[in-house]
Amino acid sequence: MILLSGSQRDYDVLAGKPGNGPAWSAEDVAAMHEFMAAWNNELVESGEFVDAQGLSAPVHARRIELRDGVPVVTDGPYAETQEVLAGYTIVECRSFDRATEIAARLANTPHPDRSGSGPEWYVDVRPIVEGVEELSI
Repeated sequence: MILLSGSQRDYDVLAGKPGNGPAWSAEDVAAMHEFMAAWNNELVESGEFVDAQGLSAPVHARRIELRDGVPVVTDGPYAETQEVLAGYTIVECRSFDRATEIAARLANTPHPDRSGSGPEWYVDVRPIVEGVEELSI
């Protein structure tokens, strides 16, 4: 599974809302969508695509925590969390190294400017376990 991360700021920039950095133009957003569509289509054509979904902005999230035995619901976004899961792509390929190669191609994705706020961009690649026996380190 290729896990794409983002922040509320990223969602705001993509939606054209100015913040600490410049908002994206409609052309910038279209270029990002075009890139992602081409990337997904390549995976479909190679037979490696399984599923992909984007997730709503953190402002639309809820966290349920157990505190003193009672579930407590908190609406997002969460001040203590800078990055959240923004979306994912599941691929079925010959090896973990191949999944890493596929994910690395996303480095060319147009993305919001993050000058001075950590890495420019990143994704995580994690195998999906099919049973408890695969959980060992």
